[in-house]
Amino acid sequence: MAVVAGVDFGTLSVRVSIVDSERGLLASAIAEYPLHRKREDPEYATQSHEDHMRALAAATREVIRKSGVPADQILALALDTTGSSVVPVGKDLQPLDDYYLWCDHRAKAEAAEISEAAHREKLAALDWCGGVYSSEWGFSKLLHWLRHNPAKRSEFVSAFEHCDMVAATLCGITNAKQVKRSVCAMGHKWLWNASLGGLPPEDFLIKVDPLLAGVRSKIEGEYAACDQLAGRLSPHWAEKLGLQPGIPIPVGAFDAHWDAIGAGCRSEDIVNVVGTSTCIIGITPSVRLVPGVCGVVQGSVHPQRTGIEAGLSAVGDIFQAIAVRAETDVPTLCRGLENYRAGQTGLLRITWDNGDRTVLVNPNLRGITFGWNLQTTAQDELFAAIEGTALHTRVILDRMEEHGVIVRRVINAGGIPQKNNVLNQVYANVLGRPVLVPAGNVVSLGSAIFAFLAAGVFKTVEEAQDKLCPQHKVFQPQISAKGVYDQLYSFYRKVYFAFGRPQITEFGSLLPGLIELSGAAHAGAAR
Repeated sequence: MAVVAGVDFGTLSVRVSIVDSERGLLASAIAEYPLHRKREDPEYATQSHEDHMRALAAATREVIRKSGVPADQILALALDTTGSSVVPVGKDLQPLDDYYLWCDHRAKAEAAEISEAAHREKLAALDWCGGVYSSEWGFSKLLHWLRHNPAKRSEFVSAFEHCDMVAATLCGITNAKQVKRSVCAMGHKWLWNASLGGLPPEDFLIKVDPLLAGVRSKIEGEYAACDQLAGRLSPHWAEKLGLQPGIPIPVGAFDAHWDAIGAGCRSEDIVNVVGTSTCIIGITPSVRLVPGVCGVVQGSVHPQRTGIEAGLSAVGDIFQAIAVRAETDVPTLCRGLENYRAGQTGLLRITWDNGDRTVLVNPNLRGITFGWNLQTTAQDELFAAIEGTALHTRVILDRMEEHGVIVRRVINAGGIPQKNNVLNQVYANVLGRPVLVPAGNVVSLGSAIFAFLAAGVFKTVEEAQDKLCPQHKVFQPQISAKGVYDQLYSFYRKVYFAFGRPQITEFGSLLPGLIELSGAAHAGAAR
């Protein structure tokens, strides 16, 4: 018997779980932190490092109390976070600002400039992230910060992903050069590729913007997979968390990647980690570069395999927004959805409310709903939005398979599938294949698995999965519904590509134009 702590930082809260190698999950505790948004700027989303660390301490102390496990029996701690969530730091790793959270899209212009320069300069690393750089990723956000914070540039020492910043803080590291950086974070979001010499060359970055001069050296260092240690828990943070100092902390990763491990993901599986957004995570035995798919990185999900990532920029956030507009909540609005039939609403919902992450990689999009009538309800829209997210997922899986990615099993993980059987059945019907759902909650289980590896309790990821991962509940596609969704999918694809590609199709400039008009109106009101 051995016990570890697994930590999962989500968009609105941190979950800490105490897991036993024999008995499984003993207890979990959650602590929330604020997400800073601006109505006048829907692209804005930030969080405070101090808020994160305060919540981590509160949740850890609470879960130790709930579990009844003595602190000196907890052998290791591992953590995952959202990403790309980027914080600029100054001397002694002190934050110079809040995190640009994963869903902050203010760096749209910077992302477009990086993509344009990468194509012009034939930067090979761009092919490994689908051919388009995203406003959700590290260099875009850092360049945006440098442009908009001239007074702080002289203090800038480096920038870190959330998972690396938290691990360094817990280990008491204050020298930026001593921080181990996660290959998961840097490979998927910062154009880092070991086979191509690491980060993009200095001369390329300067061609994007001279403000990036010297940045390469500031974020260079040791890049490591999660089978290596970030360090050991410092006495200061051991006291705050109520743990023993010196316990190992492995290099961290993104929450979706470790949620996939906790959901039982093996080679040639695809896991839809469905939460506020969806991250689509796969493990592939061979490198397959896929246009529009936002990352192929060796060691990012499984330390000895190639990880692949795609996703939707908003899912649970869309469901929540629909409920808020209807002055209710999602659970209430979901009552009765099990009686809905495929396509019965007459609606086609394109779920671009927060832009498109994959395969268009276009943040200048917004949600579209076709088919409204005078009797359409908020519940109808919610069901159509569930259908829309499933149809978008089919676009992505089709793109992967067209480029040689084998999809052996589809697993729905994350917080929403555990509570929404309607969503799981719709996904099975739309995808035309069985959808597996873990029978128990796996949030933070992936973190616990890597904590066990750091403590030497298990020798391999697979050994830990066999012992700890729950069985799957299987949702089989319903033949009649699949036929309807095949028809709906043909409509969805036409709209998706007609409205989603600027300067290519008749309607491609419509949504970016609406965004521009809205931004100008808000700017005028501010003056």
